[in-house]
Amino acid sequence: MDFLPWTFMTDLGWIAVLLIVGTILRAKVKFIQGLFLPASIIAGILGLTLGPNGFNIIPFSEHFSAYPGIMNALVFGSLPLASAAVNWKEISGRVGRMWSYSQMALIFMWGAGLLFSLLLLNPFNADLHIGFGLILAAGFVGGHGTAAAIGESFALYGWEEATSLAMTSATVGMLSAIVFGLYFIKRGSNTGKTNFLPSFTKLPTELRTGLVPEGKRKKTEIDTVSSVSIDPLIFHLAIVFGIAFIAYYISEWGMSVLPNIAIPVFSIAFIVGLVVRKILTSTGSDKYFSSDVFNKIGGGATDVLIAFGIASISLPVVAQFIIPLILLFIVGLFISWFFFSILSKSFFEEYAFERGIFTWGWTTGAVSAGIALLRVVDPDLESNTLDDFALAFVAIAPVELLIITMAPIMVMNGQSWLFIILTIGSTILIALFARRNRWLRFRIQK
Repeated sequence: MDFLPWTFMTDLGWIAVLLIVGTILRAKVKFIQGLFLPASIIAGILGLTLGPNGFNIIPFSEHFSAYPGIMNALVFGSLPLASAAVNWKEISGRVGRMWSYSQMALIFMWGAGLLFSLLLLNPFNADLHIGFGLILAAGFVGGHGTAAAIGESFALYGWEEATSLAMTSATVGMLSAIVFGLYFIKRGSNTGKTNFLPSFTKLPTELRTGLVPEGKRKKTEIDTVSSVSIDPLIFHLAIVFGIAFIAYYISEWGMSVLPNIAIPVFSIAFIVGLVVRKILTSTGSDKYFSSDVFNKIGGGATDVLIAFGIASISLPVVAQFIIPLILLFIVGLFISWFFFSILSKSFFEEYAFERGIFTWGWTTGAVSAGIALLRVVDPDLESNTLDDFALAFVAIAPVELLIITMAPIMVMNGQSWLFIILTIGSTILIALFARRNRWLRFRIQK
C-alpha cells in the first residue's frame, strides 16, 4: 500500500474518532469512571482491539506504528518552551527532599530492571534481547512517550519488537498506577493517613467524568499575536513543528557521520527546543509566546502518541515474552511500592502519603497518573507536592533525557554492566547526599 497524504489523514481520523469515543465512555460509563483511565488509553485499547492487531475492523495503514515517534519529537520539542523560569536557589533549598527522592526512584528503576533481566531472565531465555530489562523503566517511570522513544532507539539497531514491548510496559504501568493507586487511597483514607481526604466517596465530579463544569474551568492565554497576521494556535504549532523538523535533519546528518551511534530525533528535539527558548528569551520575543499553549500542544501530542502507541502493540510479540514481562513488571511494582510505602515516610515529615501516592503514580504510569491520584487525595493541592516536583523536575529532566538517550547506545555497544553500575551507584550516592543534608532520615513509621 502506497503512503499518500490521505493515508495519514485517515489514520489520524480514526484515532480522532476513538479519542472522542474514549472521552464519552469516561464521562458516561460508571465502571470506566471508577478506573480513572484517560481517554487516550481507552482510545488505544479500542484501536488495539478493533485495528489490524486485533479484529481488523478499523483499517489503519501499515505505517501507523511510526506515528508515536513523530508525536514524541513534538512532545520533547515543546517541553523547554512549556516550562517556566525557575529560581535555582529555591530548587537547592526548598525542594531538596523531593528532588533526591524522585531522582533516586527514576535512576534506580532503570538500573534495577536491566540488572534483574541480565541476572534472572536472559540466562534462561535465549530469545530475550540484551536490552530487555530497559523495557521496565521505559514504560513505568517513562510512560508512553519514553516507551516510544526507547522503541525508536532500539529499532535503529534492528530490535523492532522493542516498541511493542515498551508500549505494553507503559500500558500495564498506567493501569497499575490507577488501579492499585485507588486501592492505596481507599485504604489510606480509612486508616487516617490522608491529610485532606476524609472519605474516598467525596470526590469532585470532574475527576470521575473528566468533564470540567463551567465554574471550574481555567482560562489559557493564547492571543499573543493578532489573528489578522496569523492565528495564534498555528503560530505556536509552527514553532514546535519547526523544532521537530530541524531535529529530524540533524538526526539524519548525525547517523551519516556516526553510523554506529544512533541519536534519536526526540533527544535532539529537546536540545533544539532549549536553543529556541534561549533565542526567544535573549531577543525578548518570549513575551509573544504562551507557555500554556506550548503545554497544551505537548499534551495533545501525548494523547495522540498514547492512542497510536497502544493500538500498534503487536500481540504475538507480547505473547511470546509474556512470562518474562510479567516477572519484570512485578519487580517494577515492588520498587514503586517501596518508594511509596517505605521511603516516602523517611523523606517527608509532612504530607508523606500525598507525596508518596503522587510518586507511585508517575513511577508506574506517568506524571499524568501521579497528578490524577494526587488530585484525589489533595483536591486543592495544599500539600505543594506539584509545586515542589515541578521545580525538582528541572534538575531531573536532563538526567532522564540522558538516560533515555544513552541507555540503548550503551547496551548495544556492550556496556550494559557499566550502565547498571552508573545508575545504581548514582542512586546510592544521592541517598548519601540526601542523608548528609538531613533530607533522608531512614525512619519507618506505621
